[in-house]
Amino acid sequence: MSELDEIRQKRMAELQAQQAAMQNQAQQQAVAQAQQQEAQAQFEAQKKQILAQILTPEARTRLGNLKLTKPDLVNNIELQLIQSAQSGSLRGKVTDEQLKVLLRQIAGQKREIKITRK
Repeated sequence: MSELDEIRQKRMAELQAQQAAMQNQAQQQAVAQAQQQEAQAQFEAQKKQILAQILTPEARTRLGNLKLTKPDLVNNIELQLIQSAQSGSLRGKVTDEQLKVLLRQIAGQKREIKITRK
């Protein structure tokens, strides 16, 4: 019986060590995820602040409305606008009309896929 008890105690200790390691790993993942979310929130706040400086209120409203239907397109446009502003190629604020022209240009770049059935 003592050998069996020793084996059980060793196995219990191994299981407890494994469980502690798993909990530690889960805590590290949670911390990393929280840091990533915080970094993403800071990036979004900076992006919003820059866009507020370079867009007129009408253009911001248009982008906000468009973001509901085409978030990927809007993110690409926002990044392009921010890069243009940082490189100094933008003069003044981007108006709603200028944004419409930019949207048409980007929408025109997409290839249309036509499928014909025979």
